[in-house]
Amino acid sequence: MLDPELPEGRAGEIVSRIRQSVDTDGGTWDSEDVWGRRRLAYEIDKKTDGDYRLLTFACEPATLDEISRVLKITDGVMRHLAVRRVTSAGRAPAPAHEPVAAGAAAEEE
Repeated sequence: MLDPELPEGRAGEIVSRIRQSVDTDGGTWDSEDVWGRRRLAYEIDKKTDGDYRLLTFACEPATLDEISRVLKITDGVMRHLAVRRVTSAGRAPAPAHEPVAAGAAAEEE
């Protein structure tokens, strides 16, 4: 979730930096879904709205750790959350040696 007051160019820079990290470390980029501006359940830094983006990609756990570290210190990123995709309902997640997927959402780990 990005600060809704960021210029569109800055939001694009943040996403392209994540994509570059994924590509550089041998991961695969699937998609970027712009969910748009939405009202927050509670204020964050005196802001009532957030610009939501869902980034879907596969990468190694070390790459995901680096991306999370960078997002924590990047101005304009209000919150982020990395989750592992499960291939079908009720099945266990993939083993730890397989790539993981991440998406930006409303909570931070």
